[in-house]
Amino acid sequence: MWTFFIAVILLIGGYLVYSRVSEKVFAIDERKTPAIDHPDGVDITPLSKWKAFLIELLNIAGTGPIFGAISGALFGPIVFLWIVLGCILGGAVHDYFSGMISSRNNGESMAHIAGKFGGNITKIFLRIFSIILLILVTAVFVVSPSSLLEELTHGNVRAWIWMIVILIYYLLSAVVPIDKIIGKAYPVFGVILIVMALAVIGGVIFQQGKFPMLELIGHFKDYSSIHGDLPWWPFMFVTVACGAVSGFHATQSPVIAKCIKSEKEGRQVFYGAMVAEGIIALIWAAAAMAFFKTDTVEGFELLTSLGGGDSISVRRISEGILGPVGTVLAIIGVVICPVTSGDTALRSCRLMIAEAFHVDQKKLKNRLVITLPLFAAVIGLSIWNFASPTNFNILWRWFAWSNQIIAAFTLWIITVYLLKEGKYKWGSLISALPASFMSAVTITYLFGEPHIALGKFIPMNVAYIIGGVSASIGFIIYFVMLIEMRIVKHHHSHPNN
Repeated sequence: MWTFFIAVILLIGGYLVYSRVSEKVFAIDERKTPAIDHPDGVDITPLSKWKAFLIELLNIAGTGPIFGAISGALFGPIVFLWIVLGCILGGAVHDYFSGMISSRNNGESMAHIAGKFGGNITKIFLRIFSIILLILVTAVFVVSPSSLLEELTHGNVRAWIWMIVILIYYLLSAVVPIDKIIGKAYPVFGVILIVMALAVIGGVIFQQGKFPMLELIGHFKDYSSIHGDLPWWPFMFVTVACGAVSGFHATQSPVIAKCIKSEKEGRQVFYGAMVAEGIIALIWAAAAMAFFKTDTVEGFELLTSLGGGDSISVRRISEGILGPVGTVLAIIGVVICPVTSGDTALRSCRLMIAEAFHVDQKKLKNRLVITLPLFAAVIGLSIWNFASPTNFNILWRWFAWSNQIIAAFTLWIITVYLLKEGKYKWGSLISALPASFMSAVTITYLFGEPHIALGKFIPMNVAYIIGGVSASIGFIIYFVMLIEMRIVKHHHSHPNN
């Protein structure tokens, strides 16, 4: 139990200390944010700090910090280290700077901002990749809550009926002004989410005799490789994305970047929401390890047979720890996560396309012209998903690796921004280090994952080398840029030297 509490304390401490370091590197000032400077009543609307925080939290906390964290339990307590360090040093930095840079650039997407600092090719690549990711996310976040709600109603209301209800909600929330549905519903959803998380971890804590938590000391080993599954490097870092580092968040930060009323709010809203998501991931990872006892062959194989983190494993954990009443509360809380990320994923996709083609979004007609084709694509993917559980697994794998590619790209864009615009040039290390790490993760994964084309033909040892060399090259290029900019700055400061 002490490992879990220390992890939570470290996350909170990371927020109190490292968020201020991030804020200092960014160098906030008193300039007007888009919500104050030119609100449009639709997407650019001032929201109170606590509403902005809750909306940001619910935007980013899809099924990832729940399903991903439960699957992460298969790696053993080592996953706690990744959630804590990944969240503080990578994910929260990623979310904070992507939100704040967007705010300073009129709420523009990170893809558009990438064009300013990385050229048009980078902008086009990231924009297309982000749109594909958002469509995948919306489809994934239709299937998972629909399946959970079918579980909750014991099959009396089928998943396809819930899918229709959720899709209608997605369409409405994607086109109406942000303060009409999202601004009013999310505070209620936020309270339910928090109560749900507390209920789950409370059930584990007060039943330690029945559900003992795994500790780092005595259990610090990679259970996935012991049982013949995929090794922790790099697969744990892709499996557990939300709650640690997730590129999807970079597509969501601009939604709230348009709504914060002051740059001073960014630390609590962006960095704080990511830390809160990290705590949610810790809770579900701890609960899964305790309930399934993944340090045993039987427990490991049982969770593996259930597909890792999915609606069935969520129901098993909830029923086993909380009983019938608690199960209802827990599953409703888990349903809220994907639903409140799927709606803003579709909204973000609309905004990104409107930004690319310079389509004014004040008129409902213009919003519908962009949203309806996207909506049709989501429906098609959702139907394909329901056709077979295998299809969902394929879609989730594609979402997982594309998600982390976006994270690596975003961290490098943040780094270039800080080099060119930042007050403290050496402060760019705050994003360059996690950018290098995530580059190693994603490239190793792409070359080593056995279920995609490259991994079928390239040995894992070779993938390790390719990933490490690629990340090293990226960091060397960054370091050369840093030195060059320092020299240029020194020359301008001392022109007679």
